[in-house]
Amino acid sequence: MTTSTKPLLLVDDDTTNLDLLSRRLKRAGYTTELADSGYEALDVLARREVELVLLDSMMPGLSGIDLLRQLRLRFSPARLPIIMVTALGESERVVEALNLGANDYISKPVDFPVALARIKAQIERKRGEDALRQSEERYALAARGTNDGLWDWDLETQRVYFSTRWKAMLGYGDAEIGDSPDEWMSRVHNEDRGPLQAELAAHWDATANKECAIEHRLRHKDGSYRWMLGRGVVERNDHDKAVRMAGSLTDITGSKTFDPLTGLPNRTFFHDKLLACLERVAQDPGYPFAVLFLDLDRFKVINDSLGHMAGDELLIHVAQRLRSAVRSGPPPAPATRDDAHDVIARLGGDEFAILLENVDAGGAIRIAERIRESIHAAFKLETKEVFTTASIGIALGNFGYRTPTEILRDADTAMYQAKSLGRSRFEVFHAGMRAQAVARLELESDLRRAVDNGEFVLYYQPKVRLKTDKIVGVEALIRWRHPERGIVPPDEFIPLAEETGLIVPIGMWVLREACTAMHRWHAEFPTDPPLEISVNVSVRQFREPDLQARIAAVLAETQLDPATLQLEITESVLMDDVDAVATLLASLKDLGVGLKIDDFGTGYASLKCLSRLPFDVLKIDRSFVVNMSKADGTGETIRAILLLAENLGMEVVAEGIERKDQLLELQSLHCDYGQGYYFSPPVEQEALGELIRKSRARSAT
Repeated sequence: MTTSTKPLLLVDDDTTNLDLLSRRLKRAGYTTELADSGYEALDVLARREVELVLLDSMMPGLSGIDLLRQLRLRFSPARLPIIMVTALGESERVVEALNLGANDYISKPVDFPVALARIKAQIERKRGEDALRQSEERYALAARGTNDGLWDWDLETQRVYFSTRWKAMLGYGDAEIGDSPDEWMSRVHNEDRGPLQAELAAHWDATANKECAIEHRLRHKDGSYRWMLGRGVVERNDHDKAVRMAGSLTDITGSKTFDPLTGLPNRTFFHDKLLACLERVAQDPGYPFAVLFLDLDRFKVINDSLGHMAGDELLIHVAQRLRSAVRSGPPPAPATRDDAHDVIARLGGDEFAILLENVDAGGAIRIAERIRESIHAAFKLETKEVFTTASIGIALGNFGYRTPTEILRDADTAMYQAKSLGRSRFEVFHAGMRAQAVARLELESDLRRAVDNGEFVLYYQPKVRLKTDKIVGVEALIRWRHPERGIVPPDEFIPLAEETGLIVPIGMWVLREACTAMHRWHAEFPTDPPLEISVNVSVRQFREPDLQARIAAVLAETQLDPATLQLEITESVLMDDVDAVATLLASLKDLGVGLKIDDFGTGYASLKCLSRLPFDVLKIDRSFVVNMSKADGTGETIRAILLLAENLGMEVVAEGIERKDQLLELQSLHCDYGQGYYFSPPVEQEALGELIRKSRARSAT
């Protein structure tokens, strides 16, 4: 029996093959990890180390050959043996795989004793190489950490031996670097010099010969910075005084500067490339460049509804499209300052940045538009087809930027401007945006204080039965009574509240206040049926896992009859997984409340999905009512919506009624209910009570 501390990763889209091979390998003493696609294999390797990969060459989506190509960018054949599984006679595919770095291959149908022997041989070879490397590291103190650049520091004479490789790693020849410690320390990045010197001093002063290991950046001869891992061990004399320290220097730029999921450069790499570009601009002020800051729209929705694996797969596809959309991909190793490359980086999450060198404003805009169109097309993820869009901010390099942080800040500001203007677009940064960003930050601070200080107030707009002109319900609408600005309308702060998550506590406050007020009005104005209260539920609230429990708690606290509460849910929630939406809506219906679909007609709901959801009321978006008198077919659209609602057994509320001709036309179309400034603008509690009294008086005459 052969045992292994790490599993073997088996990759095959045929689950029957996977199961059979896994069981036989387990009987031979191995543990296994299974992946039925290339993307799942990448996910496994991101989570844990494996001993060896047995990889089927022919798979849909990310093929075995393509996966091999990606893995060899990250793992050498010695570090991760890969055995390809090919059909008998596929000699060209075998040759291609071996040229790409496959360690071995086996043919289908798999001869298990042969496969087992080849697996064992590769693992033993890998272990032998590992043991040899460990032996060599133990053998020589100076090569303890790696076998890269070596250094030997005489602490008494303050002379340092730097190996030829140590110097070459920084682009220098043997004669170009002397033996002073300053040859090292003067090239350390300003941010890293203090921590490095403190770490070295701590080891010199310690009594134990523990290995020192610290990451830091060293300036290359070309002006760029490389990430290095310095490791060393202190040698002491009979008096425990440190007299010598020797070790190695390893270039870890690749692992420090590339994103393991997408293979793109990361924030660190991008920062360094942008810094080099700014240094070039300092020498050549006319050199044109631009930075694009890209954020995926609705990525969180996809991630939450389809799972993180689907989200990761989407990010990989986005990275591939970005590579195709720019003029050229980033070089495999850091470029010299004299080279101009389009550098794409994943900054984190669903944020990407692109450095475009030697490009003017028009060129940057054309590339941004090409990226926007590329992202707009459907993405095929395993069994699902998903859509997303991108908001892009463009910062041009003609604003006198001195640091990467400044230009990234402005590109980010422009990106948020693009989001606020409707998403799936790009905006070029201008100086006025900086003031807007500051104002937005101040507004966010004020909004957080408003939650704590109770600065919100509810206004109510009547809902009227169009046949009788009688008030049958009200919609609760939030306003912000700012201590300096006065009443702030919701369209100025609700989007910010959504983005920051403050909409959740604000929304629950609205629900509690509205239910309390309606319970009081039921006692003051008893009617049959009783008045209804409509409360908006935001998209962010709708995704809260305990939404039903919170609403139930408010109903119990305020003692409001659930049948008189209408929850208004915007049509945009239907962009999410319809099955999940249907389940949540059903749980809300179980409370006894009514459900109203708000802003209907804005483009998200289809007849098929609408018929599956338990809505009671359909609310026609005000844009249709405002334009219904125009000869553009809007009136016919409203007629079609009314017929749809009738067939689905739903009532209809038309919002935005401002003129009598709109009321008369809606009455002629047999619309049930309406609201708008024709009847009353949103008013505070006291004024609404007077409106209800007048409505009751009219009904009594």
